[in-house]
Amino acid sequence: MDMVTMNIIDSTMVSICREMGITMMKTSYSTIFNEGLDFTCGLGNTRGELIGVAEFNPSQIGGLPLVLQTSAQEIPHDEVEEGDVIVHNDPYRGGMHTPEHTFIKPVFYRGELMGYAVAIGHVAEVGGMVPGGFAGEATEIFHEGMRVPPVKIKERGEDVVEVWKMLLANYRTPRANYGDFRALISAVDVGAARLTALIEKYGPETFRETADHLMDYAESRMRAELSAFRDGIYSFEDYMEDDGIEDRPYKIHVDVHVQGDEVVVDYGGSDGQARGPINAVLSVAWSSAYNAILHLTDPSIPKNSGCFRPIKIVAPGGSMVNADYPATCVGGNTETHIRIAYTIIAALAQCVPERAFATDAGTHSNFLFGATDPRSGDYVVCYDFTCAAWGGRPFADGNEVINCINGNSRMVPIEVFEVRYPWVIEEYALQPDTAGPGRYRGAHALAKVLRAVDTEITVSSVSDRHKKRPWGLLGGGSGATGGLYYQAEGSDDWRPFTEAFGKTSPSKFANASIGPGDRVRLVAPGAGGYGNAAERDPAMIAEDLNEGWITPEGARRDYGYG
Repeated sequence: MDMVTMNIIDSTMVSICREMGITMMKTSYSTIFNEGLDFTCGLGNTRGELIGVAEFNPSQIGGLPLVLQTSAQEIPHDEVEEGDVIVHNDPYRGGMHTPEHTFIKPVFYRGELMGYAVAIGHVAEVGGMVPGGFAGEATEIFHEGMRVPPVKIKERGEDVVEVWKMLLANYRTPRANYGDFRALISAVDVGAARLTALIEKYGPETFRETADHLMDYAESRMRAELSAFRDGIYSFEDYMEDDGIEDRPYKIHVDVHVQGDEVVVDYGGSDGQARGPINAVLSVAWSSAYNAILHLTDPSIPKNSGCFRPIKIVAPGGSMVNADYPATCVGGNTETHIRIAYTIIAALAQCVPERAFATDAGTHSNFLFGATDPRSGDYVVCYDFTCAAWGGRPFADGNEVINCINGNSRMVPIEVFEVRYPWVIEEYALQPDTAGPGRYRGAHALAKVLRAVDTEITVSSVSDRHKKRPWGLLGGGSGATGGLYYQAEGSDDWRPFTEAFGKTSPSKFANASIGPGDRVRLVAPGAGGYGNAAERDPAMIAEDLNEGWITPEGARRDYGYG
C-alpha cells in the first residue's frame, strides 16, 4: 500500500468528520448538541464498514457499523438515490437506544454509490412516558419514545413531508427537534460534499483501494497490540445496583479470552434481561467491548472497522447485555455501557496491569426534565448529565470532572443553563474526601444544587452508583457513592427521592414533580484509586491537604498521614 496517500486520505476523512461535527454544534437548537457535543460523525463504505470517524462519542463510534449494516438490510443500496437521507433510531434494528438518532446520506460519484456520510446524535426529546425519554420506571420499549425504523426523511433532495409530520407530532418540543434534525442533516450534507471532493481528487479506484488498505492497516496495528497481551482467560464481574423496578443488583460477567492476536469477549454468565431500563442491546455489547479495548491499546491506531476485526463478542440473547424485544433499554447505552466497559478493563488488568486503570464514577447522573418556561411560554425539555471523576492510573491521579468512558461530552455552562431552563444553580463544587485512595488516587465527586424558578418541573433520573461504590484497582480504594436529593421550599431537610416521592430506586425514577422554590441536590460519585494507598508519595498527600481535596481526618483514615 502507498502509506503516504493512505495517511493523507485517512487524515482528510477525519477532518471531514470533524467539520461535520462543527456543523452540528453550530446549527443545532438543543444544548445537548451545541454545548454537550453528544454526537458522532463518521464515514462508511458500501459494505457498512466504518472508514473514518472523528473523536466524539465513543459509545456511538463502536455501534456505528451495525447501524449502517442493519439500515442497508431494510433500504438496500439499489434503493438509495442521490439526495436521499435516511433516519433510524430503533434499538431492535441495530440502533443503540431511542434517543440516539442516526442520519445516513449516500455518497455518489458520477452516478456510482461510493459510501455513506453518517451523523448520530442523542436527541433531547423523543416522546414516551417522560420528558427526555429516560424513564427510570419504564418496563417496555414503548415507554421510551418513538422508534423510527430506517426510513427516508429526504428523497432525491426533497423533504418527505409525511415522515416529518409523523415525527414532529410525537415530540413535546417539535421546534427544537426540527432544528436538531436539520442540524444532523446539515452534517451529513457536509460529509457527503467533502467526501465527493476527496474522491474527485484521487479517483474512485484509488479511494476504494486506499480505504480498504486503511482498514487492513488498522487491523494489523490492533493485532500487533493484542499480541503483546499474555494469552489466557481473564474474568471479572460487576453489577448495576438496581433497574428502577426491582430493588436488587444485576450482574455483568465477562470472560475475556486472549488468543494470540485476537480477543474474544464472552458475556455468558451475565444476568437475564431486567424489567427496568438498564438493558443493553447488541450494538451496545459491541461498542462497549471495542471502547474498553481501544482504551488499553495504542491511541494512534486509526478508528475504523479494521481495528475492530480482531475483537470478537459473544452476547447471549435474552441477557441484560443483549436484551430481546420488547425490553426497555434506554439506560443501556448510557449507563450499562460504562459498567460493561470497566468490567472488561478490570478483567484485562490481570493481563496488562500497566495499561489498566480504576473505574470512573460509573454514571452520567442523567437528570431529565420538562417544564413550561414562564419567561417564554414555551415547553422546554433538557437531558442534563454531570461530568464525573476518573479513576487512578499507573502513572497519575484520576482526572477531575470528565465525562464517563463512553461519553467524551461536555457539561452545559451554568450561564447557558440558567438562560435556557427555569432553574438557578446555587452550588457547583467538588467534594473533599470522595476520591478512592491509592498510590494514585481517583478524582473527586462533583455536586450541584438546582432551585426551580416560578414553574412546576417534571423530573426523571437514570443513574447508578448510589449504593455500590466505584472500585479501585490493584489495592486502590473505592470512590464515594453518588446521590440525588430533594428539598421542599421552606424546608432544611434533604431527602432521597425514595423517601420524598415513594420511589423504588434512589437513582432511577420517573415523573417526580418539583414545585417553584424546591431544590434538587445531585452528587456524582467519586472514582477508584490505583495501587496501595500506603505507597502514595507523602508530598502528594500534603498537596491534597493544602488544596482542600482531603481533610486531615481523611488523610489519617485513608493514608495514615498526620
